[in-house]
Amino acid sequence: MDILRGLLGMVVMLGILFLISSDRKNINWRLVGAGILLQIGLGLLVFKVEMATLAFDAVASFFVKVLDFTNAGIDFLLIPFGATAMDNALNNFVFKILPTIIFFSALSSMLYYFGILQIITKGIAWVMSKTMRLTGPESLAAAANVFIGQTEAPLVIKPYLERMSRSEIMCLMCGGFATIAGSVFAAYVGFLGGDDPVARQLFARHLLTASIMSAPAAIIAAKMLLPESKEISLEDQALEVPKEQSGSNVLDAITRGSTDGLKLAVNVGVMLLVFTAFISMINFFLESGLGEWTGLNDYVVASTNGRFTGFTLEYILGLVFAPVAWLLGVPAQDTMVVGQLLGMKTAINEFYAYAQLPGLKETMMPKSILISTYALCGFANFASIGIQIGGISAIAPGQRKNLTELGFKAMIGGTVAAFLTAIIAGMFL
Repeated sequence: MDILRGLLGMVVMLGILFLISSDRKNINWRLVGAGILLQIGLGLLVFKVEMATLAFDAVASFFVKVLDFTNAGIDFLLIPFGATAMDNALNNFVFKILPTIIFFSALSSMLYYFGILQIITKGIAWVMSKTMRLTGPESLAAAANVFIGQTEAPLVIKPYLERMSRSEIMCLMCGGFATIAGSVFAAYVGFLGGDDPVARQLFARHLLTASIMSAPAAIIAAKMLLPESKEISLEDQALEVPKEQSGSNVLDAITRGSTDGLKLAVNVGVMLLVFTAFISMINFFLESGLGEWTGLNDYVVASTNGRFTGFTLEYILGLVFAPVAWLLGVPAQDTMVVGQLLGMKTAINEFYAYAQLPGLKETMMPKSILISTYALCGFANFASIGIQIGGISAIAPGQRKNLTELGFKAMIGGTVAAFLTAIIAGMFL
């Protein structure tokens, strides 16, 4: 039954892409088939092949260890102020999650300085270039998005940006929407795994798998939404990673990464504070106002067996996205709760949705939690459209028109790509 529901979900997702495609006649179905097979192959490796699972676990262990390294820095800095005694959710976020973003940003900058990330990126790009016949720049961008996120990945192909076709730009944007940055990867592991080392290891492996599997899914989405009109030659497939300056020396690279991480951490903290306050305000009017006056609160509580406290924004989003959650393979009793998370991720951002997930874990089945982990793993939200347009157009002003025209559709592509990954994961879980 799970496999049949998964196949139905894949057909629906591909059908959405087909319906809103700009050029249905020229969709390269060979590329679509190769991308689906690549995703399924990755799923088989991770979920069914023990050696591959061990390899992914080894990489995941590194990210778990990063959390321990960060804790060492936190303890040194904050123990004199009694921070270790602060174990409520707020202090855990401020003193654990945000510092993890800063440290991992510095670590990523150091790895980029030594050329390690470039080697890994080129290897993944080579596989996608050969299996899906992509151009070199879009292959590199898709691979880079797995590790460094939607605003940094374009720097990997900076010399090519102004010459890229609309289809290649769509591929770049979809890849940015469908994956997450390494700087927040470890933070999500901390969110989902808490202080349990086994849970951290589990979620680190699944988040890593999700980001890698979503790279070919993003390409499928992009090439269905806007197929390439030109013939790809071997020369176009050349993979050259430009040597961008990441610092004059390793200490400079770490300093730059730390500064960028601090900006990101502050931005994340402020963003979550503001959005949480706005949702609280909206829920006040919905629940204490409309819900109480009309009796909707009692209906919601009764119809959901108390899983929702009243007529709130979370309930509305859950209702709207519940059918999508079912298509992803979520058990029927959890579709409303997972739908709520999917809605939060799209309307606000994935960080907010992941922040809500730990509080819902006790009421959800393990499979629902893991499918949610995959479905939320991407930057596809309305705010990210502006982030991508601003970030990419700053280094390729000539592409601004294409970026603004393709932004919304690329966000849909990134959303569908993450959902395809969650569907395939759900079939194997």
